[in-house]
Amino acid sequence: MLQIEGVSVFYGAIQALNDVSIRVEPGEIVAIIGSNGAGKSTLLRTISGLLRPREGTLKFKEAEIHESAPHEIVKLGISHSPEGRRIFTNMTVQENLQLGATLRRDGAAEVAKDMEEGLNRFPRLRERFKQNAGTLSGGEQQMLAIARALMSRPTLLLLDEPSLGLAPKIVSDIFRIVTEINQSGTTVLIVEQNATRALEIAHRAYVLETGCIVLEDTGKNLLTNPKVKEAYLGG
Repeated sequence: MLQIEGVSVFYGAIQALNDVSIRVEPGEIVAIIGSNGAGKSTLLRTISGLLRPREGTLKFKEAEIHESAPHEIVKLGISHSPEGRRIFTNMTVQENLQLGATLRRDGAAEVAKDMEEGLNRFPRLRERFKQNAGTLSGGEQQMLAIARALMSRPTLLLLDEPSLGLAPKIVSDIFRIVTEINQSGTTVLIVEQNATRALEIAHRAYVLETGCIVLEDTGKNLLTNPKVKEAYLGG
């Protein structure tokens, strides 16, 4: 579904990604783990068109996307739930969800159907439906960010640090829901500092260090890899 080959990304003179190659197959959950500053968020921002690679190619379903604008990438079927949630705090929950469907052309009835599905998946959002998003708790805002991303009906969902700053109970809920989203047919690429939780749900995973991919394996195998345990799992 997604093929990234030899991608290098710079912020001015600073190199953030160096010759990164990964793949994501249809139906997978693929995790990217690594320390702060490793380039994880940069990778997702590059996939979604917010950054342009200086070198390398990105293909989504065989279409080259590394020169495409973000809205064109959304139309192709990639949606991004960014780090820090980035919801519109002065707009209601309902309005945030409607914005997620801006590029759709399949009619109001289908949009309403997906909004209802999102509210069923995140019941707290139904309770807060008419509230400004800025009044929500951190966990509720994260739920809204994911639900908004799903409103574009993506075939590939990019999740950037969905557990960041959340209480353990909410973290468990978020990872359960991510698994359910995947089981319903959406492929997921997740960046996550909570490496244990990410590897527990991932079919495959990559370890990113200072902009380079240094390990690739199944989530299960990386959970027991001594180097990964020592560096990222508190072992």
